[in-house]
Amino acid sequence: MAEWLIEARGLHSYYGASHILRGVDFTLGRGEAVGLMGRNGMGKTTLLRTMLGFVRPRAGTVRVNGRDATRDAPHRIARAGLAYVPEGRGIFANLSVRENLLMAARPGVDGRRDWTLERVLDTFPRLAERIGHGGGQLSGGEQQMLTIGRALMTHPEVLILDEATEGLAPLIAADIWAILRTVRASGIAAVIVDKNFAAVNAVTDRTVILVKGEVVYQGTSRELKAQPELHLRYLGV
Repeated sequence: MAEWLIEARGLHSYYGASHILRGVDFTLGRGEAVGLMGRNGMGKTTLLRTMLGFVRPRAGTVRVNGRDATRDAPHRIARAGLAYVPEGRGIFANLSVRENLLMAARPGVDGRRDWTLERVLDTFPRLAERIGHGGGQLSGGEQQMLTIGRALMTHPEVLILDEATEGLAPLIAADIWAILRTVRASGIAAVIVDKNFAAVNAVTDRTVILVKGEVVYQGTSRELKAQPELHLRYLGV
């Protein structure tokens, strides 16, 4: 069994002539949660998209579950057990909540089927109340719940969330964080991008901070919390 679920080494990624990632290393262990933080435009989403196969690195490697996935298409990486909750959510507005969930359903890499429709609806009672509504009829918070629920229907080993609570009202954001704690308790590993340092810190084991496409800090979330000067230097506005 591979030591790391995700192991990225020396990643250099570009958008056209713009050099975004500059030699980034990133790892994620089984059952671990890592917060990926940094100010806007520092390369967080590019790192996620590179590891997921949407951006092809010019240098470096990505291994998923011990296998070289550097040149794999996104659907192959998803089939390897990585589920992506993108910024913007990407739900199907013309499908009902039930249809959005069921269209994603498939067994996990090892054949697991723990996340049934019933379990997802138990975890997201708001979705159960709106099971027949179209995706476009949901609030922003409900759409985020639907996107996370849809990801869980793939029985992932890793849940990757980009801007987990962006634009959500505080009470709805609190619901999302509570759900993420439930998901973590189920054993699913996670990579979480969000601007709420305290909330990310509370649900993660480690934190990685990017500045201008380079890793400037990686350590336990507890260690980072104990160093407010680093938070101010790299994450403060």
